[in-house]
Amino acid sequence: MELTLAQRKAITQAQLVKWPKATRVEKGAILDAVCEVTGWHRDHARKAIRGALAGRSARGPRRPREPALVYDDAAVALLTRCWAVLDGPTGKRLRPALPGVTANLSAHGHLAGVDPGTVDQVLAMSAATIDRRLAGARAGLVARKPISHTRPGSMLTSSIPMKTWREWNDTVPGFLQIDLVGHEGGDNNGAFFYSLDATDIATGWTESVTVRSKGERIVSAGLEELRLRFPFHIAGIHSDNGSEFINHHLAHWCSSRQITFTRGRSSHKNDQAHVEQKNWSVVRRHVGYFRYDSRHELDLLNQLWPLASLQVNLFLPQQKLLTKTRTGRHRPQDLRHRRHAAGPATERPPRPGRAPRQATTHRPAPRHRHPRRAPPDRRHPRQPDRTRPTPRPGPAPSQDQRHLPQPPKNGHPQAGKPR
Repeated sequence: MELTLAQRKAITQAQLVKWPKATRVEKGAILDAVCEVTGWHRDHARKAIRGALAGRSARGPRRPREPALVYDDAAVALLTRCWAVLDGPTGKRLRPALPGVTANLSAHGHLAGVDPGTVDQVLAMSAATIDRRLAGARAGLVARKPISHTRPGSMLTSSIPMKTWREWNDTVPGFLQIDLVGHEGGDNNGAFFYSLDATDIATGWTESVTVRSKGERIVSAGLEELRLRFPFHIAGIHSDNGSEFINHHLAHWCSSRQITFTRGRSSHKNDQAHVEQKNWSVVRRHVGYFRYDSRHELDLLNQLWPLASLQVNLFLPQQKLLTKTRTGRHRPQDLRHRRHAAGPATERPPRPGRAPRQATTHRPAPRHRHPRRAPPDRRHPRQPDRTRPTPRPGPAPSQDQRHLPQPPKNGHPQAGKPR
């Protein structure tokens, strides 16, 4: 059993009387004894004895350092207010919008009693500092895990083209991702309403509408209503593999309006990552996880979505990925697969500081000694060559046997005769 810290200090205190008048050899013996009992290193034991002689342990532990706060409580309170006005975005989205929000609040008289220095402190905060200061305000906004209502649709799966997340990099406005959000309230028994969510890939423009069920005709009618709300032409829609989308009615609706219809892979939510993110930030943030199944609640939800669209699309900042930069020496996995699939004649880009590699179109086949065995140079260096039996060394021929005629080779009578 290891000794406690108090016991080790007591052992060190017992050696303090001998240490000041001890010789070099005696101090070495004291250190050996202390290290053997406490398990300390000699350097640590020497520091502990010297610290006890100097009286450092009597002062107790060092007092914790006072935190140096750059932003006072008034600045954090103003930051929380701006964060609540914009419906609680993350720090990376809130930071670019702070100058416009503070200017609008000041123009409408909402910052009458606020010091201008406090506003400057809020505008000087970085995105990481904003997230740290708003950690207390976000503590009560943890949501539960929702219930999935997607059921795979077996019809038209092979006729609808598939589109993965890699193909959403270069798009123009008009290509939407759609999804349904169920309002079951934790109990998916019985009938309840769904919210149809549609997000544009290029601009992030999002529209929503609440429908009565997952029927194919009802979903198509909801899409027609959403199509009229977007401020640009709809050129294509992308959905998951649910039966509410993969059906003949929606396929005819798209073909009659010259709209491209694509789907994602099964059990790959990343193929619909844009609309999956809006399911939380738009739908769940406004209506929560409650159950809605009455006619009056359906009317209220459809009155709410146009107002939420104005706030989300015209006043809240959108976060968009512009470029991707790879740092480091490792290549992505897809580049390696593409290089191997292109064949041996594909030229690989040279590494920095090296000459370009010459492309090879043909490689000579290795000569194998046995059709089923690899040559011995390809084997492990410690593995012996067992393709041919090693002849055992026989007795050396005598002087008389050296001049005798040799036996015929390969059974030929003339093989052993001298020419």
